Amino acid sequence: MAIYEETLEQQRRYFRTGATLPVSFRKTMLRKLKDELKRREGDVIKALHEDLGKSDFEAYATEIGIVYGEISYLLKHLSSFMRKKKVASPITIFKATSYTIREPLGTVLIMSPWNYPFQLTMVPLAGAIAGGNTAIVKPSRYSKATSRLMKEIIESIFPKEYVAAFEGGHETNTALLEGRYDMIFFTGSPNVGKIVAAKAAETLTPTVLELGGKSPVFIDESADIKLTARRLAWGKFLNAGQTCVAPDYVLADKKIVKPLLEALEKETRKMFSSSPLSSPDLPKIINERHFERIRGLIGGSRTAFGGECDKDTQKIEPTVLYPVREEDPVMQEEIFGPVLPILEYESLDEAIDFVRGREKPLALYVFSRSRKNISRIHALCAFGGGCVNDAVIHLSNPRLPFGGVGNSGMGSYHGRMSLETFTHQKSIVKEALWIDLPVRYAPFGKKIRLLRLLMR
Repeated sequence: MAIYEETLEQQRRYFRTGATLPVSFRKTMLRKLKDELKRREGDVIKALHEDLGKSDFEAYATEIGIVYGEISYLLKHLSSFMRKKKVASPITIFKATSYTIREPLGTVLIMSPWNYPFQLTMVPLAGAIAGGNTAIVKPSRYSKATSRLMKEIIESIFPKEYVAAFEGGHETNTALLEGRYDMIFFTGSPNVGKIVAAKAAETLTPTVLELGGKSPVFIDESADIKLTARRLAWGKFLNAGQTCVAPDYVLADKKIVKPLLEALEKETRKMFSSSPLSSPDLPKIINERHFERIRGLIGGSRTAFGGECDKDTQKIEPTVLYPVREEDPVMQEEIFGPVLPILEYESLDEAIDFVRGREKPLALYVFSRSRKNISRIHALCAFGGGCVNDAVIHLSNPRLPFGGVGNSGMGSYHGRMSLETFTHQKSIVKEALWIDLPVRYAPFGKKIRLLRLLMR
């Protein structure tokens, strides 16, 4: 534990020197990070393939490219985001100037997951650097190759008093959480998120929790079935379903269930062939424990197609389950694998009530041509973010905040929101010296009449 405490204290001292405050320094550090990531890009691709079996294309599209885009966006807009922002002043503080300025939080702890180990470490780290903070990074123990590589990269370009990385498992996590930070940024499951939040509450440390949950998909009778099936299969089976915003289950109008199932099977075969387990484009499950857990979920429901597993390669075929009941095992937890349950509904209100009766999801997707139905779902269902007539892609836009609500998380980041998350907005009023209105000073007498005029 001593090494963690020592590093944390070194970072506190370094932050107090003010070295991280200049915008020019932050931009230099972001450029150094991006340059090194580009230099080691091939190593990142190899590590992601070793950990998760990702193809070169998927590694770049869902991890590396998103990190490059985030850093580029921050570099382009950082100066404007950090400028002093003037706001209007009420007449009661005439003649004052009111404004806000952003300051770094200080030293932050970033704890990242294994499913997108590179993206979900480097994107929040870029936000922390852009915000002018020092950072301690703790990647997941399950994505060993990528975590080891990220530690090497961080140590090769940053002194540990500025950015440090630690590998390890539960003991390391526990030891790191004993420290007092200015913010904890955690990405992972709701169950672990509760532990992080409880520990942070002991010192009133603010937290950003990027969690998950069972993200629903609405498909009504007006949907374009062929395109819906193609985009839904892509979003669900991306990274073998190990995506926090993956479509978790489908609520489909009973009138279109049969053509939807046919289209899903056809589009899935197009992507992964008739022998998906041998497809180089299908990633593997991260470890044996998760492999067995997902396989157990398949066994509890009827399989429309898929369902084959290979224990040696830890691959599971893209699988669609139908019919599925609310009480089936696959509906009791976040699936986090290439398994898609389909439930049918008689009326849209019935489907909406089903979603509203469960925990608030991280994402929600609607496939429909009906503006009325889309608006109704969005108005009545709480969720972190989502798409209309597509899935997953909302998190790729740096101009959109990404985060959950309720059980799926708190706080958000990406683009401008990363700056807001990793900084504090200070409110300041600067009063004029050339005038001093006497109304606020005693004796008050009948000044309340004037006060009522000014403050009504």
